[in-house]
Amino acid sequence: MRVKRWNWLAASTVGLCGLMAAEVVVAGLALAFPPPLERVQRASPVVLDRHGAWLRALPADQGRWRLRADLERIDPLFVRRLVALEDARFYLHPGVDPLAALRAAAGDLRSGRIRSGGSTLTMQLARRLDPRPRTFTAKLIETVRAFQLDAMLGKRRVLADYLTLTPYGGNLEGVRAASLAWFGHEPSSLSDAEQALLIALPQAPEGRRPDRHPVAARKARSRILARLQKAHLISPEARAVAEADPLPHRQPLPALAWQVAGQLARRAQPDQPNVVTTLDAGLQARLEAMARRTAEAQGVSSSAAILVVDVKTRAVRAAVGSAGLDRPGGWIDITRALRSPGSALKPFIYAMAFESGLAAPDTKLNDAPTVYGAYRPRDFDRSFHGQVTARQALQDSLNVPAIHMLAAVGPSAFEQRLRAVGVNMVRPKAALAAPSLALALGGEGVKLRDVALLYAALDDGGIAKPLAWTEAEADARPREPGARLVRADAAAQVLDILRQTVPPIGRASPLIGEGRVKVAFKTGTSYGFRDAVAAGVGGGYVVIAWTGRPDGGARSGLTGREASLPLLFEVFDLLQSGAASAPPEDLHTAPPALQQMAGEDDLPPRLVFPPNGARLQLDGFGPKGPGMVLIARGREVRWYVDGAPIPYDAVTGQTLWRPRGPGFYRLEAVDAEQRRVVARVQVER
Repeated sequence: MRVKRWNWLAASTVGLCGLMAAEVVVAGLALAFPPPLERVQRASPVVLDRHGAWLRALPADQGRWRLRADLERIDPLFVRRLVALEDARFYLHPGVDPLAALRAAAGDLRSGRIRSGGSTLTMQLARRLDPRPRTFTAKLIETVRAFQLDAMLGKRRVLADYLTLTPYGGNLEGVRAASLAWFGHEPSSLSDAEQALLIALPQAPEGRRPDRHPVAARKARSRILARLQKAHLISPEARAVAEADPLPHRQPLPALAWQVAGQLARRAQPDQPNVVTTLDAGLQARLEAMARRTAEAQGVSSSAAILVVDVKTRAVRAAVGSAGLDRPGGWIDITRALRSPGSALKPFIYAMAFESGLAAPDTKLNDAPTVYGAYRPRDFDRSFHGQVTARQALQDSLNVPAIHMLAAVGPSAFEQRLRAVGVNMVRPKAALAAPSLALALGGEGVKLRDVALLYAALDDGGIAKPLAWTEAEADARPREPGARLVRADAAAQVLDILRQTVPPIGRASPLIGEGRVKVAFKTGTSYGFRDAVAAGVGGGYVVIAWTGRPDGGARSGLTGREASLPLLFEVFDLLQSGAASAPPEDLHTAPPALQQMAGEDDLPPRLVFPPNGARLQLDGFGPKGPGMVLIARGREVRWYVDGAPIPYDAVTGQTLWRPRGPGFYRLEAVDAEQRRVVARVQVER
């Protein structure tokens, strides 16, 4: 008995020592020969909206789209099928599968060369981290690296890095880039056909590209589907549906907020390639369409720009830099270009005059011909209005009273007050001349982003703070003291005046209408009608709208009130409607179902419930759960979930689906003509 116990202790000690020795060896190798992880760390920076929706990405090294894989956002069925077909003992072996390695080694010795086969997912990752010619020495190095990677990174990190570096044809690397480029959506939910293609492509990424070699791609996908059926990972019915699925064509990666997303992407760090912005993708998409329509209506050379800022957090919710990349100057981000604000800065001149006790809203001012040295200002309508109050002068944007106010405040003092809160104005020949009274009429260049900063200060008691472009910045803004632009009472007086300004033609007064936001707004027009600006505050938002020519060319008669103010009100209407985050619709195109009259039998199945992208809640799951009734319009519709048929009750005429548990599901409604419609849904408890 003592001998057995001694043998057991000795064996345990030897095993423990062996394990410790192995760990020491791995640690030593890691220090002496660290794995080259730089490539997987050089992922494409991805810019996301505040809810995690894709906005834009930039390519990684050598123009490759390499997007970091996140196992939490990849279809778990795809991962399970991939592992089952490519490396069945992945979770059991230490990076190298001895059985597969022995079989591969025997084949290599017989053929006298390295053949494919025997490589685990970890070994394939090692090969992609440090590509080498296919030799026996390279295979040995790859094997050692696999042990090292498995011990250092763990299975989930190995799998994530593999799915980041795997080639999928062309300049696509990683399952996320492949899913977006080939299928137009994230890999969180993939059809059977999509999964089979993604498993087949890395084995010959160029030879099986569906856009260039459709025959080879279809054959490879069919072979994967056959293997999945043999492994009992797909039903014969689901396989047949997947076989009939058309091959995809490569699509451009989504690109919302093109200019600003590109700027933010360049701020990404290698260890944090995802940049979470304050932008709202739904609002951004709608405003980009709105800017395009506005620019098209104003001429072929015109463009438009829009900024929407949440006053409380200074979070930029939308930033439309142009009317589209295909428009003249569409690559230029007008929101950060120096443009003339016209009269859009007059409210701040009045606010500083009110604060200093130089005037009050009802102070009488004389709008009459006046000479300031060689400068003879006149109003936009080329007439004079005699005695007016400061309130009337600001609402009617009269030039002479504004210049009189600026003369009292001091152009240099006004410019310094703006510079103190982070707004730098630029004037021609700044080194040769001091600020002049022309500043009141847009004589100095300023960025629209800075105009938004100033108007947000008006709505925040006169406190100016930088705009927030990331969620981290927005979280910090309410706690920051900011810089005082004007006193709170002066800011409130100016806002009260601007709220009573006459709205554009065709608009109800912003003071009328139950529940409507009272918009305080001001317009500006630069010399030659080059810039038409409208700035507004209301409902906790600041909106800046600009129209003009990106090249600074003159336009005929398009003022801020006529060309940009309607756009500003349209944006505020959208913000109030509660539909700001919904995807944009082309109101000039009939919905697909109405583009042609058809009989019921001619139409493919249409989803009624659940809609695609729905998030559903259930109190229970499994065979005893309450389930939910699936509804689709069409002829002899049958439902499938993740490729498996859902029972149809001929008595009630309903299809009752009882999900097995929370998670993501792919529902398919297939009619008698084998036409189908897909709903990808998330079920929650």
